[in-house]
Amino acid sequence: MTKVALAFDLGGTELRAALVNDAGDLLSFSAVPTRATDGPAAVIDQIEQLATAILTKAPDLSPIGIGIGAPGPLDPEAGVVIAAPTLAGWNEVPLADILSTRFQLPVRLENDANAAALGEWRYGAGRGVRSMVFVTVSTGIGGGVIADGRILHGRRGLAAEIGHMTITGEGERCFCGAIGCFEAVASGTALGRRATACTKCADGSLLRELSAGADITGRHVVEAGRKGDARAIELLNEEALWLGIGFTNLLHLYSPDILVIGGGISHGFDLLSEAIVATVRDRAMPAYRDVPIVPAKLGPHAGLIGAASLILGE
Repeated sequence: MTKVALAFDLGGTELRAALVNDAGDLLSFSAVPTRATDGPAAVIDQIEQLATAILTKAPDLSPIGIGIGAPGPLDPEAGVVIAAPTLAGWNEVPLADILSTRFQLPVRLENDANAAALGEWRYGAGRGVRSMVFVTVSTGIGGGVIADGRILHGRRGLAAEIGHMTITGEGERCFCGAIGCFEAVASGTALGRRATACTKCADGSLLRELSAGADITGRHVVEAGRKGDARAIELLNEEALWLGIGFTNLLHLYSPDILVIGGGISHGFDLLSEAIVATVRDRAMPAYRDVPIVPAKLGPHAGLIGAASLILGE
């Protein structure tokens, strides 16, 4: 009999669901735009509707439980979303208890970045290691830490908020209110912002051509870099410097066997890796310089697979 779990990845933009087996395979998948501004009740109704759609696609399979990754801060032990900034009205919502009552199944809740870290550790780039740091670099920067075979939670599940390490005393203010956060200088958003600032509309640059008149994104910079654009390559080298500084801090803090980078900017890993490694070698103590820094393997499904593993890994 196939052992499966129902998994959800609750984002501020998209709600994704899948039926996942204990090999980490997605057996069915569906997604809808999240009704993020409509409050918890509306989104929980969406979760229920999406579960019905997923299970209808696989009528012969019965999940043994539900794993869900959601924006933090949250308390995984209590199953409570504490204060999700991308979901209106989500303050102290006992999501695990609500879903367990509705579905009559065990429910495990985890921070979405931790869920992705678990997915990569159990089924992806970190498979087989005891300790791993996972960093997702996209709109923001998040991540999770596996320490000696266990996800690092800390008080109320709030550990490893790596995007808000202070790595400089300069730069634009982060959305959290601080200056110099890792996320504020090294996220895909920050990369796109720098690219937009150093170009002008209709200036004939490849970056502006790719963005079609809109603000340039980190993905546009990666695309232009692949085409050999000098300005994009300069921007990517600066991005790699900031990532390397942040990664050096993470290596010193957690001493992992491997550091895995995911998120949208990881699609440009081949353009960034040489400068990232050079920065780490320049800044890290010798004992930390040989830790492999590798791209994630599971792509956008890491969070779903990791959420499922909360149930299947028990």
